Amino acid sequence: MSAAKVIKAIQSLASPTQARHLQRFFKTSKGEYGYGDVFLGVPVPQIRKIANEYKDLTLPQIDKLMASKFHELRFCGLVILTLQFKSSSESIVHKKIFDFYLKQVKAERVNNWDLVDVSAPIIGQYLIGLGSSNQLLLKLASSKSLWQRRVAIVFTFAFIREGIPQPTVVVAQELLHDEQDLIHKAMGWMLREMGKRNPIELRRFLEKNVSVMPRTMLRYAIEKFSETERKKWLAK
Repeated sequence: MSAAKVIKAIQSLASPTQARHLQRFFKTSKGEYGYGDVFLGVPVPQIRKIANEYKDLTLPQIDKLMASKFHELRFCGLVILTLQFKSSSESIVHKKIFDFYLKQVKAERVNNWDLVDVSAPIIGQYLIGLGSSNQLLLKLASSKSLWQRRVAIVFTFAFIREGIPQPTVVVAQELLHDEQDLIHKAMGWMLREMGKRNPIELRRFLEKNVSVMPRTMLRYAIEKFSETERKKWLAK
């Protein structure tokens, strides 16, 4: 298996018309959050199918996909990483994949919201039980990089699924005054997911922060509450 075969398979499905649509959808114009990203115009289900066919690709070969200027190739590389992470129960394999992933994040190759969201909830599982997890999350959350901050948030989804709300609260507190709408949405999403499993913890966070939370973050966070309760929080 080789990255070259994956590249050939994905490029054979390219659609210039769809690529133009994706360029607009993912805000790639100058001054927008996805500036500089380049698309081939390949639908996600087809990328996932190819990723499954090449799920045993080595990390050096995945690195070649991650180095591509084309969004879909990086997306495919990340899906392969998640498949490998989920298929192994060995901590040494998880660490190897996590370290590789973090390297890609810091190299700004995981540089759009879909790339973060398809990978961080899975690979973030490595952090559960790791003594320095909060330290790493806060370091990412304090980054100047929009995408590293989003990774910090979405990593906490792994904790939420295990019934551990504290990392989400820690990161939410750190990013409460972030200026980026994509951060507000992601943080509201994680708070909402936390609230599904631990509504008491969400209400505790809201009581403390509702008056200073960005409106988008608040709306996302309270989405699953009753209409009466949503109105109460919005009124505050």
